[in-house]
Amino acid sequence: MPDFILDVQGLETTFKTPEGVIHAVNGVSFGLAESETLGVVGESGCGKSVTMLSVLGLIPSPPGKVIAGSAVFSGQDLLKISKEEIRHVRGAQIGMIFQDPMTSLNPVLTIGRQLEEPLELHIGMTRKQATERAAELLSMVGIPKAKDRLNDYPHQYSGGMRQRVMIAMALSCSPQILIADEPTTALDVTIQAQIMELVKRLRDELGMAIIWITHDLGVVAGMAQRVLVMYGGLIIEEAPVKELFANPEHPYTIGLLGSLPRVDETEHTKLFSIEGQPPVLYQKPNACPFAPRCQWVMEHCWNENPPLMDVGPDHRAACWVDPKTGRHR
Repeated sequence: MPDFILDVQGLETTFKTPEGVIHAVNGVSFGLAESETLGVVGESGCGKSVTMLSVLGLIPSPPGKVIAGSAVFSGQDLLKISKEEIRHVRGAQIGMIFQDPMTSLNPVLTIGRQLEEPLELHIGMTRKQATERAAELLSMVGIPKAKDRLNDYPHQYSGGMRQRVMIAMALSCSPQILIADEPTTALDVTIQAQIMELVKRLRDELGMAIIWITHDLGVVAGMAQRVLVMYGGLIIEEAPVKELFANPEHPYTIGLLGSLPRVDETEHTKLFSIEGQPPVLYQKPNACPFAPRCQWVMEHCWNENPPLMDVGPDHRAACWVDPKTGRHR
């Protein structure tokens, strides 16, 4: 077992709503090794973003609350330390790229000021040093005439450029971990490819670990070394990326991969779709959350939620059924 720089165990997060308490994350455990890129996939509402926001203490409270678990980073549990202490971890040691760059950047502050602030706060740079470093960072992420663009406001940048600014901001203090929350979702395909190449290049140059949250399995294939598949606030499959694509072991993962268009198909085949809707979790699942949508469902699935079980080397799946045989594991 490698030494993890981030080790999350038994994480549970709930949200109070007028209809009842929603159990958004239900006992998530995973580790992130040094310099590793970990992909986290699943459809909207499965708990991907909430898991990472919980680790960084960014869940709005109320209505959200982390009710159990630990997240150990650099010998300290991020879920137990004070708000002041975690503010020094965020940005400085763990950077985050948020989903929508327009709402993540402050519209009334210049791009330069927003880049300079973490450098002054976390590293103690002077205003002049921070301005020089901010221009370097903009150049690093491929924004031309960087020095001249520091005094521009977010609305003067295109969507792709704003996302590059978010990456520059996340990397400004040379963090050990970068968490990217669907950073290419709102961008067109060519810009997506540029952003992915940029992050890969910076990962190799800076040697940081990355958690890449997405619902696009194609992105995961090009970015990650290991993948976590989430459903219903749980990790339902974990495997190295090549193993996951070659031998998916959970019916949900099989469905996700079946819904991808393939260029190697010789005949026109209809894309697979998973019937039904993801669960709204007003109760913590005590049966398999995927059972109502599963083609291999059996009696045991309705009575007990399966744990992650070893199904191959470094490959685990939370399913009572072996989809290759249709028999109980």
